[in-house]
Amino acid sequence: MSEKVMFEVADGVATVTINRPEKRNSLDPETLAGLMAAFGRVREDPDIQAVVLTGAGDRAFCAGADLSGSIAGGPAPPLTRWEDQGRFPDLFKAMWGCGRPIVARVNGHCLAGGMGVLLACDLAIASEDATFGTPEVKVGLFPYMVMALLFRFVGRRRGMEMVLTGERMPASEAAQVGLINRAVPAEDLDEEVNALVAKLTSKSPAILRLGKHAFHATEDMPVDAALDHLRGMLLVNTLTEDAAEGVIAFISKRPPAWKGR
Repeated sequence: MSEKVMFEVADGVATVTINRPEKRNSLDPETLAGLMAAFGRVREDPDIQAVVLTGAGDRAFCAGADLSGSIAGGPAPPLTRWEDQGRFPDLFKAMWGCGRPIVARVNGHCLAGGMGVLLACDLAIASEDATFGTPEVKVGLFPYMVMALLFRFVGRRRGMEMVLTGERMPASEAAQVGLINRAVPAEDLDEEVNALVAKLTSKSPAILRLGKHAFHATEDMPVDAALDHLRGMLLVNTLTEDAAEGVIAFISKRPPAWKGR
């Protein structure tokens, strides 16, 4: 795995860290490839129950694409730039498909393509001094791919203000409009993230995996089609060992002993 992405596993939790603090954890092709590899590893490791995604240092979670590289339209040929830009949607899909809940630990500014990475996470807790924004328009670009996710979280008026002006949003407002779950003092960030992750790892990993898959599969379906699909997913859920264990544990008034299957 790239040195630009750190990967650690402890007690069933994978911590994925974008490790370019000197570049505000911006994304170049190597970093994107490292993130893809990290989430591929998560998908294949049955012992991983949850993921924390963060940035190194305390200045930035992720400042988006590295503007000095080919992703943003540097000296590389057009075909190479097009292929590099395709790494962003590939990463989002890999995050959705990893089968584990992903918690964003937003330790600093979250901008441009970094917003896309944030929005591809399932949950997010941010430091109160973090800021959020899509400043691409200020350098003659536009947050095309980020928009596909942004408007699923915020209303049209606020979203258009973000993409058309490029102005930053404070963490307190980001929590109000639903970009993050909550903003906390910087000194409490790790405690809050760890508490949320502990809640996730106390649940059946098999059922969380099925639930996350069902959410992304039905998100854009018409309601009738979604209900038909979810009916089938409910049947699969009830046939798992963990569903049986959960019911027995509830009746027996004891904590469930999940098997992950």
